[in-house]
Amino acid sequence: MPHSISRLLVLVVVLCASAVAVAQVVYPSLSPTAVYVTATGEEITDASEAQSAPITGRFSSNVADLGDYDVRYEWKIFEQGMEQSPIVHRFDADIEYEFRQSGTFIVNLQATFTFGRDTIQWPEAGEFEPFVVSISESKLEVPNAFSPNGDGFNDVLKVKEGHQSIVEFRAAVFNRWGGKMHEWTNINEGWDGRGARDGVYFLVINARGADGQEFKIKKTINVLCGYTKQEETPEGGDI
Repeated sequence: MPHSISRLLVLVVVLCASAVAVAQVVYPSLSPTAVYVTATGEEITDASEAQSAPITGRFSSNVADLGDYDVRYEWKIFEQGMEQSPIVHRFDADIEYEFRQSGTFIVNLQATFTFGRDTIQWPEAGEFEPFVVSISESKLEVPNAFSPNGDGFNDVLKVKEGHQSIVEFRAAVFNRWGGKMHEWTNINEGWDGRGARDGVYFLVINARGADGQEFKIKKTINVLCGYTKQEETPEGGDI
């Protein structure tokens, strides 16, 4: 066999081997992530420990190496133990949902990749652990008095810290003649005592928790403009 033909055959074999190496297939996959925005505006990446409602979850599929494959996403959100009755069933790549009910919720993603007759189901066993979102039962407490004197201590009448899962809120303060002094709907805000003198005022709160509990509070509030932190708390003051 002539040397030129021999060299040509060797070159063809090498090129074919290279082509086979290049043709290795990388299959598509997902890397789901979750980011939660809490009731106070903080961003967290894990909501499996009890959180205060409302909390917004943003769930992303993060597809990789899709190539020529088509993909069908399937998101389900359901209360733990209620997989057959999802509260969310959507087919977008990414979803957002506001959790306003108490309980433990599961966020699951499945996908189907297709290319011609080739079908890939995702995930395989152990490839993805569904997200868990836990929402606490509701809690709301208010003080009996406050001292709007500008000393930086208890200057504002507001709900006590530690309130949990309040999804609806409205509060108003009235003087003894029924005149409205202030009204607010943001549970983290309150009344700074503007226009008030020492005396008794009336607080009315209507609120609802994520667990369905209704809070209907009507109580007297002592305004103590001259009170300082160093003084003994007056009887029933709770400030």
